[in-house]
Amino acid sequence: MNTVWDNVEYFEGLIAEYAGSKYAVAVDSCTNALFLSIQLSETTTEPISVPKRTYISVPMQIAHCGYKLQFNSLEWSGSYKLDPLPVVDSAQRFTENMYVADTLYCLSFHSKKILSIGRGGMILTDDRSARDWLRRSRYDGRESIYYNDMKYNNVPTLGWHMYMTPEEAVRGIEQFYKTPAVNADSGCSNDYGVDLSLLDCFNDYII
Repeated sequence: MNTVWDNVEYFEGLIAEYAGSKYAVAVDSCTNALFLSIQLSETTTEPISVPKRTYISVPMQIAHCGYKLQFNSLEWSGSYKLDPLPVVDSAQRFTENMYVADTLYCLSFHSKKILSIGRGGMILTDDRSARDWLRRSRYDGRESIYYNDMKYNNVPTLGWHMYMTPEEAVRGIEQFYKTPAVNADSGCSNDYGVDLSLLDCFNDYII
């Protein structure tokens, strides 16, 4: 291990192998995993379908990315897809081989989740170019962990400050080895008592 940041890559490798994806990109929350995944997805003029009973930040990220919302009555457990985008919110599922091919599959490591490190998220993908974009974008558009490397390696696109810290990754590694391979879903639509489609904050975004 050359630097403490190698812990992040090690954690990513553990989760990718466990979940059945080629790659994993660690970020600071599932909310930001969804935001980056929506940003990366091919632009569509269609509204994005999202359950009306889920965590409030999910439709907010869709709106932040410039899309309209179409709330649905899906009864889901563990995970669901944000149609027509290839983005899966799997904040309430963590079990082996959970990855769904050809998706950007978003995980949560919140304190109430199956693999709990207090805060954190991850994006699973089989697409190397997607992995590379996500890595740069979570880290202010930079390819290197060393700040002064920007003298030699330009930063071609804007990014966001959404990276997972080495300390969080170490906790994730420790908790991973304590977590069973197969786990029941930690939540479902029935756990969310609020119909998000009735909230005023979404009025300008609902179709």
